[in-house]
Amino acid sequence: MKKALPQAGTGDIQIRTANSDDLAELLRIENSAFSGDRISRRSFRRFVDSPRARILVASGEAGLCGYALLLLRRGTALARLYSLALDADRRGKGLGAALLKAAEAAAFEADRIVLRLEVRADNQAATRLYETNGYRVLGRVENYYDDGCAALRMERLLHGPDLGSGRAPYYSQTTDFTCGPACALMAIRHFDGKFSAGPLQELTLWREATTIYLATGHGGCGPFGLANALARRGLSTEVRLSPDKPLFVSSVRDPEKRKILILVQEGYRAEAKKLGVSRSNRPHDAVTLAKHVCAGAMAIVLISGYRMFGEKVPHWVLVHDADDRHLILHDPWLGHERHESPADAANLPVPFAEFDRMARWGRGGVRAQVLIRKEP
Repeated sequence: MKKALPQAGTGDIQIRTANSDDLAELLRIENSAFSGDRISRRSFRRFVDSPRARILVASGEAGLCGYALLLLRRGTALARLYSLALDADRRGKGLGAALLKAAEAAAFEADRIVLRLEVRADNQAATRLYETNGYRVLGRVENYYDDGCAALRMERLLHGPDLGSGRAPYYSQTTDFTCGPACALMAIRHFDGKFSAGPLQELTLWREATTIYLATGHGGCGPFGLANALARRGLSTEVRLSPDKPLFVSSVRDPEKRKILILVQEGYRAEAKKLGVSRSNRPHDAVTLAKHVCAGAMAIVLISGYRMFGEKVPHWVLVHDADDRHLILHDPWLGHERHESPADAANLPVPFAEFDRMARWGRGGVRAQVLIRKEP
């Protein structure tokens, strides 16, 4: 994993990565900034040496005057801002915001796409700093701190310095079960700007592509159903699926429902042959997918919602662009309870390695992709 060395400053202050020579000053700042829940010298030393942590310090002629401690959670795309502290005479002068931006840059460089934190519910200045910089409240944890104070849990999606080129127009799904059709609408709109995208078209595509059943609620859409719906609208499509067999069968316990689910998907496969939909049992890895996308294709890809937003559900996203490290995608799901806007879900840069981990569903590690191109 890359060791980020952010260089930033505010006036005479420079921000750099901490080393063992900084331990005494880190402890001084910690003890002056907090009356409880303090980090010990031993813990600071462990964090300095840990590959799963970053301590960024604000340094001036008089020594250190602030720090930000970032933790990188193993096996996920999440980072946590564990602590941010300043000397009293440096507060209100922009240094907190500078340290926060440096922490975000370090998290993004370490291939994290979400930064989370906890802040005291009674710390209005800190809460205002985070809200001003795009953080949203996820929830409240009572009795989080030693003195019984509650914590606000907040997070921000990390886009990095650029948001991506935005090749495809963004469209958010209007139901819990139409992520696939919403992705299809975005692809259609990219290739045909005159196409009207709205809830009726979204539900029409869902009716054409649904697998009928999932474990609960409405049926989800399978790759062949989506590919067929796009092919009927004049687009060239290719399904890459491994293992190459009907999806979501294990999530349906009723044997009669499983029988219907399999029958419907077999019908989609037969129709795909008639429509000229290409087929492969070898899904592309992220690097190869990036090459196809940069050459003009788009891809609807099945991911595990757990790595994206913490829920173990199958979820379709649209990959519409790439750079030398990331696939850039639109996530059609907006967390309305978090007051998310398209700025939170569009043009998300996902590192190649993280995307390869994310783009698998269930215990069997199902990988499903629908590649989309415009007919010549």
